[in-house]
Amino acid sequence: MKATVNGTVIAEAPESELVGIEGNHYFPPASLNSGSFTKSDTQYTCPWKGHAQYWDVVVDGEVHRDAAWSYPEPFDGSTERVGHDFAGYVAFDKSQVSIG
Repeated sequence: MKATVNGTVIAEAPESELVGIEGNHYFPPASLNSGSFTKSDTQYTCPWKGHAQYWDVVVDGEVHRDAAWSYPEPFDGSTERVGHDFAGYVAFDKSQVSIG
């Protein structure tokens, strides 16, 4: 699967390597085009997944604010709930990033 912004691929991985959580596809860290991501200051804590790290996605000089997020250190028990270690995996805001 690919995650794209305006036709530019920002992440790509076989579907078998993605982790599905609450209707979102989380891409493994190695699948990201790291040059497209800059850390955001946005703060959020999911009650069961943990503290989120938001990312701005930059494509062709255009910044897409908080278009991606990850959980660098998921809370204890969340991996068991999901059935897969998703630490550092990245999901995308579907209003800004196309997944397919």
